[in-house]
Amino acid sequence: MPTIQGGCLCGAIRYRSDAAPLMTAICNCKHCQRQTGTAFSVLVAIPKGTLVMEGAQPDTYQDLGESGLPVMRRFCSRCGSPILSELGATPTMDWLKAGTLDDTSWLQPQVNIWCDSAQPWVQMSDAIPRIPRNPPLA
Repeated sequence: MPTIQGGCLCGAIRYRSDAAPLMTAICNCKHCQRQTGTAFSVLVAIPKGTLVMEGAQPDTYQDLGESGLPVMRRFCSRCGSPILSELGATPTMDWLKAGTLDDTSWLQPQVNIWCDSAQPWVQMSDAIPRIPRNPPLA
């Protein structure tokens, strides 16, 4: 797996990680819909502590997950691009927003989550498992 690299729309924030992705997911929750301004968010989980940020530091919006734990949504204050989310429910992972990756040719979502709140016009592949809400964390 090559180095994961990406950044925001304006280029003020750049990031990289040499770690292999732990998983990829399509999140259909209402909060991801609002943050992305579309029907879902494509996420790439990497091990916490492997992400190296360069340039401007992202701003943070503290959200609250269904678990009652915080969701730290990191974004560029200049162009508004969402960069990553840090979930209290998954403290060993960072969740990169796949739309910020430089190379998405390897990206293959493994699961659809929060399908109960998916937009009715979104067509999901039968090849990818669907989970109604949060995946089991244990």
